[in-house]
Amino acid sequence: MMARNSETFRQHNLDRDQVDASDLIRESAENLEAFIVLRCEPSREKSLALTKLEECVMWANKAIAVHGVWTDSEGC
Repeated sequence: MMARNSETFRQHNLDRDQVDASDLIRESAENLEAFIVLRCEPSREKSLALTKLEECVMWANKAIAVHGVWTDSEGC
């Protein structure tokens, strides 16, 4: 089994750009969550959508914490 990068399990101190990016991700997810809660009937699919949204925020914030904020304006 291949060893994982030690950055995976380390706590990360965020700089101002990282905090701002994480806040924007969270705010955007909250807006989408509100829409899903209001517009989707209670169902397995709705529950999965909310779970996947939570997972999406977690992984996006992890990417920012580990790799920083990507500033390539052509990639956005």
